[in-house]
Amino acid sequence: QVQLVESGGGLVQAGDSLRLSCAASTHGIGTFSTYSMGWFRQAPGKEREFLAVTTWSGGSRYRAASADSVRGRFSISRDNFKTVTLQMNSLKPEDTAVYYCAAGPIGGTGVNEYEFWGQGTQVTVSS
Repeated sequence: QVQLVESGGGLVQAGDSLRLSCAASTHGIGTFSTYSMGWFRQAPGKEREFLAVTTWSGGSRYRAASADSVRGRFSISRDNFKTVTLQMNSLKPEDTAVYYCAAGPIGGTGVNEYEFWGQGTQVTVSS
């Protein structure tokens, strides 16, 4: 089975930075080396939303540009096939949410495209 464990969340002020990490334990899952790993977040009362994903080959994709876009502020990277990080800069109060790491063979933007999920880590940004 696969277990994903996030770390790095916390309470910060607006404008600060945080670095989230996700480590995977992959007992008996030989194909995990080809899985994509991504990040989602869920704020109270809102649906879980896609932030970014990185594929096993090193490609990446981010949430579509919009008023609340993370593009340009968040950066995803993969240290090896079992570890993914999310660097978050210029944090805003609206970034407050529980942040989840996810892994799946497809690596799209939908929640149902991911097979494994971490327990989440809280990020709170004060104004």
